[in-house]
Amino acid sequence: MLRLANRRIIVGVTGGIAAYKSAELIRRLKDQGADVRAVMTAAAQEFITPLTLQALSGNPVHTTLLDTEAEAAMGHIELARWGDLILIAPASADFIARLAHGHGNDLLTTLCLAARCPIAVAPAMNQAMWASSANQANLAQLKDRGIHQFGPAEGSQACGDVGLGRMLEATQLADMAADLFPSNILTGRRVVITAGPTREAIDPVRFISNHSSGKMGFALAEAARDAGAQVTLISGPVHLATPERVRRIDVISAQDMLQAALDQSIQTDIFIATAAVADFRPQNSPDQKIKKQDNSGVMTLTLVENPDIVATIARQQPKPFTVGFAAETRDVVNYARQKISRKNLDMIVANDVSRGDIGFNSDENAVTVLWPNGEQVLDLASKHQIARSIVALIAQRLTGQAGG
Repeated sequence: MLRLANRRIIVGVTGGIAAYKSAELIRRLKDQGADVRAVMTAAAQEFITPLTLQALSGNPVHTTLLDTEAEAAMGHIELARWGDLILIAPASADFIARLAHGHGNDLLTTLCLAARCPIAVAPAMNQAMWASSANQANLAQLKDRGIHQFGPAEGSQACGDVGLGRMLEATQLADMAADLFPSNILTGRRVVITAGPTREAIDPVRFISNHSSGKMGFALAEAARDAGAQVTLISGPVHLATPERVRRIDVISAQDMLQAALDQSIQTDIFIATAAVADFRPQNSPDQKIKKQDNSGVMTLTLVENPDIVATIARQQPKPFTVGFAAETRDVVNYARQKISRKNLDMIVANDVSRGDIGFNSDENAVTVLWPNGEQVLDLASKHQIARSIVALIAQRLTGQAGG
């Protein structure tokens, strides 16, 4: 299970023989789905090379506080903002002392000062150094500030001593890092979401479309990502920024969206169709702009029906857990429930777009979520709150926790 899917972890490496374990730690974190960046002190580079950690993490290794290239790309403040966790492993007695007293004289201590994410230290040192009153006082200060301590373990040490001070093994540290994050209800799931409107060309400058803003689909992409899923967002033309750690595919027409959905559904666990797909498109779309004088004051369009994207995906074998959206203006629940059986859906989200307080461009929504033998009303709330509730209901249905 990818317990660290979508998580960004900074591994700080300080000087000590246990630095060789940092390479394995990076591997184990990536095995659990994390994106990892390594930061090394000068002393750490005496034990293991930055090139090794770069090869394992797939990212450049950060070593210098005042590096003009790094500052131009990802400076130390930006790097601190990037991380969801800073894990210092090994954490030497010297580094623990500097961290406890608020030093900022190298990149790693500066990152810790600037960080707003959790910090954890994995101590590694001689058993006598570990037991010293100064070291224990420093660790107590870190604990009081909410910094987590992973280990150490007891056993034989490089110096020949036996006792507390060994750094925990990489698999233990990776599991303890994962334990710091909330349980993710969609961990390891692959989710594809369609969002926004489609545009159906009349000619190169005119099109048929609708008022969909894409806000609900983008909110669901963020909610699914936060629940641990790997998310692909297929978006029609909208003015919204791509959520972090979400893969985005931009499309224009319904046929474009269908092809992208088919391409992505092959390896998908959950398909959520929030897009407001145009029901019809012009039968013919000329390559040149249609001139007024060509129409004698009257323009006639012949429309043909667009493919039903969510129904097409629901017919695939194997079929992903398929969620549709129904935007209705009357008899909302009944129309939505008919669509469940007609389109072979596992769930549908129905909302009344005739209401003035919710709808396409609103930041709020109120919906009824229906499945074959049950339903749940989600009262008026922000689209982000609604999205989190929908994701929770999908997870319940997937795991069989919901009744009915």
